[in-house]
Amino acid sequence: MIPVLPPKVITRHRDGAIHAYFTTTSETPGTLEPVTVFHPRPGDEVVESAVWPNLERVVYTTLHNVVCLTRAGDLVWTSTFEPHSDQPHGHRPGCALSLDGRSVWVYRPDAMAGRGGGDRWVMYEADSGAVIACSELDTAGHGAVHHVHPVDGSIYLDIGEGQDGSVTLRATTGTGGEPEFVAYPWGDRCLVDLSPDGEQFMTVDHGQADVAFHQHPSGDVLFTVPVEAFGYDPEETFVEWSGGYLTPDLAVVTLGGADQNEEEWFRYHLINVRTGTLEGEIAVETTNPYEVVPLGNGSWLTGGPEGNPVRWSRVPLAPAPPQLRG
Repeated sequence: MIPVLPPKVITRHRDGAIHAYFTTTSETPGTLEPVTVFHPRPGDEVVESAVWPNLERVVYTTLHNVVCLTRAGDLVWTSTFEPHSDQPHGHRPGCALSLDGRSVWVYRPDAMAGRGGGDRWVMYEADSGAVIACSELDTAGHGAVHHVHPVDGSIYLDIGEGQDGSVTLRATTGTGGEPEFVAYPWGDRCLVDLSPDGEQFMTVDHGQADVAFHQHPSGDVLFTVPVEAFGYDPEETFVEWSGGYLTPDLAVVTLGGADQNEEEWFRYHLINVRTGTLEGEIAVETTNPYEVVPLGNGSWLTGGPEGNPVRWSRVPLAPAPPQLRG
């Protein structure tokens, strides 16, 4: 059964503005229109952003700080990353809003920014910008992706360290109100998505040889599916670091490769995450696999006209996997 998910807001950045969209209030296919537009401070180049479900505030990161504004553009608070970094590339600070809206989480790739030491993961009080906790990490990431657990509110963080792999962390609120930080025991798997019912999560091998599904919160592997199980030659095909949960029972796994003319191709396979069986494919109209965002309610997004996302509903293809290539 597909759950009724609470309103969720995503953002897209274009023309110097932050466009906010509701994604879980409907399953109707078509182009989404922004429900509101936020305008960052003059001179701020936004890296990542998050908007409150009531659309009253936005928080965003730049290379040098994190900023919280009202919809009217009034400054609520800001926090500057010190010391100042003169590195223009290679580091992308990220942010996320907690499930209850009371805290803002910011990943600081301080090692790549040249600030000395490792990275930092900071928890701010959402109304005041006061620092609640700061975890000093033993990582040197270029950027990271936050995943907010839809049930218990814990925060997953997937830190990309380039050719050195990917580190997965999880933060929970401890008994004293202070967050507790847990590192998963791998550095070679990329966290792709959390299931909409909160029971599991999906990772892809950093070398792109397989996809795995894990129990939440332990991280225990439920099952792993290698490239060859989809009917492809593992020497010519890879699992992309994209996809996610189409519903609590179905996940989208992206397979990619190149044809004889060296043109890239991607196909989108479905896996039943309860049984580990393949469920055919879906047709996806995009050439960029990272534009495909499964929403957990049976629909997904791709990019669209003028930068607005487009919602699609499932159109199954033939259930048989493709023939082995090569």
